[in-house]
Amino acid sequence: MTVQWRKSSYSGVGDDKVCVELGRLADGVGVRDSKDPGGGHLVLSVDAFAGLVDELKWRSVR
Repeated sequence: MTVQWRKSSYSGVGDDKVCVELGRLADGVGVRDSKDPGGGHLVLSVDAFAGLVDELKWRSVR
């Protein structure tokens, strides 16, 4: 399975220290540092990723 990594639209903004890419994997969603694509990635289940996104949205409106 070839992973299509997608860079966050927030990457490259400001100081450019936070660069994230996401990829759909067979076992969930991969998250990696776009500045170090060969450095490995974190794998989250689809449900865990959805929960993370919900939490981040909730925190951004607080």
